[in-house]
Amino acid sequence: MNKLIIMNDPILFYSTNLKADKVVFKDALLKGLAPDRGLYMPDVIPLISQEELKDFSQMEYFEIAYKIGAKYLFGQIPDNDLLNIVKDAYDYPVPLEHVYDNKYVMRLDQGPTASFKDFAARMMGRLMQYYLIRENRNLLILTATSGDTGSAIANAFYGLDNIKVVVLFPEKEVTNRQRKQMTTLGENIQILALDAKFDDCQALVKQAFSDTDLDYLNLSSANSINIGRLIPQIIYYFYSFAKLRKGEPEDNVIFSVPSGNFGDMMGGTLAYRMGLPVKRFVIATNENDEFPKYVNSGIYEIIEPSRNCISSAMNVGHPSNITRLIALYNGVMDEKGSIIRQADLESLKKDIYAVSIDDAATKDMIRSAYETHNLLLEPHGSVGWAGLQRYLEGHGRSLKDDQLCISLETAHPAKFPEQIREILDFDPELPASLQGIEDKEESYITIENNYSVFKEFLKDNYSK
Repeated sequence: MNKLIIMNDPILFYSTNLKADKVVFKDALLKGLAPDRGLYMPDVIPLISQEELKDFSQMEYFEIAYKIGAKYLFGQIPDNDLLNIVKDAYDYPVPLEHVYDNKYVMRLDQGPTASFKDFAARMMGRLMQYYLIRENRNLLILTATSGDTGSAIANAFYGLDNIKVVVLFPEKEVTNRQRKQMTTLGENIQILALDAKFDDCQALVKQAFSDTDLDYLNLSSANSINIGRLIPQIIYYFYSFAKLRKGEPEDNVIFSVPSGNFGDMMGGTLAYRMGLPVKRFVIATNENDEFPKYVNSGIYEIIEPSRNCISSAMNVGHPSNITRLIALYNGVMDEKGSIIRQADLESLKKDIYAVSIDDAATKDMIRSAYETHNLLLEPHGSVGWAGLQRYLEGHGRSLKDDQLCISLETAHPAKFPEQIREILDFDPELPASLQGIEDKEESYITIENNYSVFKEFLKDNYSK
């Protein structure tokens, strides 16, 4: 764990490729990707003291968001402005659903697009707009999505004067409702469909960032490659523990995190390094099992093309944020997935239990959770809950009976009606955010999976 430090200067952010200058948060946020194609990481991880953590138990979500945000944004934004941003961003509930014993599901599906991506997108969008207005600048956001990121980003940035957004998605691997949450907005939001995989979409975005011909477009990212996405994802780990702890000094928690591009996982591991008492992370992937294999063998192999699973937002064969995790454990991995310096695998294994859940087990868990506990899960949340059950089956004897465990539900079941109907034979009730979406008119463009075509599209449609 890091030593407690007193902040006198703003935290700087370094590139995981170690070939770019360190920058302050504002610059890391607006750049998205570092000039050397690395991902930004804080060079100092601020700590939350035990006294502060106790105080969190009495706070509302936005108040905890303010306290954590202020640690990373020290000297970057006035306190009052930050407080107003988080109050505006977090105006919806964060249910902590009791399942059995001291086991809970944290439902991150109550925001405007019924996805955990709302937590990061809303705060990041407001921070970007805050800085852009003060500098009289404009940005063109490029982002790739495997499902929920696109709709969360599109909705969070919709109608903002200084920002235009282009979202790329794999046409055959998102649900109808996920797609319609993106394609029914218009205005400053442009949606591009590709007959490709998420990794292909992400590769086009990354190539555009490193193309000097496009510098005039002021490109930035809203994927979890942007550090502005990760800091907001730290907050709900602190929130859930603070609300569910018993108040004993020895309290700790096991989190189970369904993982695709591993941004959510990085939020959790940063929270841990800040002082959150985590006993273990269960990192559960679908059949794209490059990470569990890496943890067990020390060998990282990209899955190309990624495997198409029903937990579609997790169909990622090379998660971008693996690079950050390697950096957190004193290793170096480049943007192509090559390990330059091996991470401290012994420490990583001590902190993280990695498991792959296939589609059959995902479906079985949706059925079992509902029949046994009246717990309604969608495929991604099912992967997380199944991962937790696997961990408890193998390690339960070494845990205290009342061990606190929190599994993350990352999207509303109503976003996956086809799967719920097939498995449970009913339609999940629509949240307010999804009502009426079926009747809205869509607008999107289909393009080739070809960088030259994508580049020409950007040059033709976004003027100097």
